[in-house]
Amino acid sequence: MHTAQIRQEIIDRVLDRRGRLHLFDRFEPNETALVVIDMQPTFVAPGSPAEVPASRGIVANIQRLADVLRPRGALICWVTHANSQTAGCSDWNGFFDYFVADDVRAKTLASLKPGSPDTLLWHELTPGPGDVSLFKNRYSALIQGSSDLKETLDESGIRNLLVTGTKTNVCCEATARDAMMLDYNTVMISDGTAALSEEEHRATLETFIQQFGDVLTADEAIELVRSCP
Repeated sequence: MHTAQIRQEIIDRVLDRRGRLHLFDRFEPNETALVVIDMQPTFVAPGSPAEVPASRGIVANIQRLADVLRPRGALICWVTHANSQTAGCSDWNGFFDYFVADDVRAKTLASLKPGSPDTLLWHELTPGPGDVSLFKNRYSALIQGSSDLKETLDESGIRNLLVTGTKTNVCCEATARDAMMLDYNTVMISDGTAALSEEEHRATLETFIQQFGDVLTADEAIELVRSCP
């Protein structure tokens, strides 16, 4: 798990700009979703094609969030990544043709092929009754055509999102930024997200808290999601 903290100079900047550090006082549980991004073998397993070692350190916090928030009435959304392939081409050639070397491309495409066990939820995470499992095929689960996440959220009356998973600075950030742009109240969970380095993790959290939403720990998020007395 990452230990990097938002720097005091960023905290001071946020306080100067809006007069408070945290944006939200309370989330109504039945209007809240925990969105778990890409916690699957492709990214979590040791030696996997796109391994994020720190992702294994956030499993317990993600599971705890799900297990605590589900009985309160929050929606739990498990989102994993898969890319279909036809005649050697994927449905995202704009990424695979330019951003990865040939040997890495082949391994990653094989891992992300629909039906591959690597596209399924990491075995140490356990969904519960009423949870939703979705596939996406772009960094953001909310960009048009990537997944059914937005439709699922809107059908359930969700207004608030808690974003967890990996990578902090790629799929989690892309999804969380789009969530804010779509007018969801959005929180990134600092000890429920993982990147390839402390620096990348912190950079995303510092940008996010200034311009896009809030940043809380798992414990703080649990306290935030509560019904009116």
